[in-house]
Amino acid sequence: MLVKEFRICMPLSVEEYRIGQLYMISKHSHEQSDRGEGVEVVQNEPYEDPIHGKGQYTEKRVYLNSKLPSWARAVVPRIFYITEKAWNYYPYTITEYTCSFLPKLSIHIETKYEDNNGSNDNIFDSEVKDVERDVCFIDIAYDEISERYYKDSEDLRYFKSEKTQRGMLKEGWRETQKPIMCSYKLVTVKFEVWGLQTRVEQFVHKVIRDILMIGHRQAFAWVDEWFDMTMNEVREFERATQEATNKKIGVIPPAITISNIVMPLLTRSGPSSAPTTPLASEAPEFLAIPKDRPRKKSAPETLTLPDPQQKCSPSTVSDISAPGKSSETKPN
Repeated sequence: MLVKEFRICMPLSVEEYRIGQLYMISKHSHEQSDRGEGVEVVQNEPYEDPIHGKGQYTEKRVYLNSKLPSWARAVVPRIFYITEKAWNYYPYTITEYTCSFLPKLSIHIETKYEDNNGSNDNIFDSEVKDVERDVCFIDIAYDEISERYYKDSEDLRYFKSEKTQRGMLKEGWRETQKPIMCSYKLVTVKFEVWGLQTRVEQFVHKVIRDILMIGHRQAFAWVDEWFDMTMNEVREFERATQEATNKKIGVIPPAITISNIVMPLLTRSGPSSAPTTPLASEAPEFLAIPKDRPRKKSAPETLTLPDPQQKCSPSTVSDISAPGKSSETKPN
């Protein structure tokens, strides 16, 4: 198990980012999706927790086979997806990732948002006070970003928001910027397979860091697109974008509805505080072998052999059954 704490600051307030977070996730998912790969939204509905109160539950499938390194593609099926389940009780969220093909892999992310520059060293004391972990600051303006993800319009050293007049972040901006907020991300990656554990856990943490870097850069780079939105407007944008994304990757499910009705607790299967997602032990239905599949006959049920003593009088040898037809053999 490898645990890291990421701290990502933005020139926003926690209240402003409530809208920006929803807008960024929807637009980012749509941009990263293509035919056959991307983010399919399965569920998106209100949820109420006895401890954290009212929130939103989402379930997604992330198809990413072509984005895996070659050594990983060699051990996973061609049709490969990760299930994401998220409980958003803003400014606190829980996200879990699992994969039925890799039951030993689990990713658990707890997020807390605060109006500071990442200075709270005790924010996760109640969760992992005695757990050893690395603390990693991510600078959305000056940390190195892969050339494949770089866009001039999202370079926060040169971007300035017209609506907020914030931007063109200078070296050391986290010490002087007002307003400023921080996303604290406690990320736990577990892949308990001998010989692969360290390699896989380190690779997953690198991928998560890149995603956090890109997502938070985009949240501020797109601020003029979402800054004046109301919650109802961003929810409608979310609904329309999710449907478009599902069609883009080739999934045509029933229309997604984002209900305003909070379902009773007894009908939900979510967590009471910090949820855990049961790992599936069986392959999905589309890969399962049909239980009642008929067996092919490879020989006739009755064989006729010549009698060595009576060449012209055939003798019938009965009860010689073809493979798969024995009365003692039951179909699998």
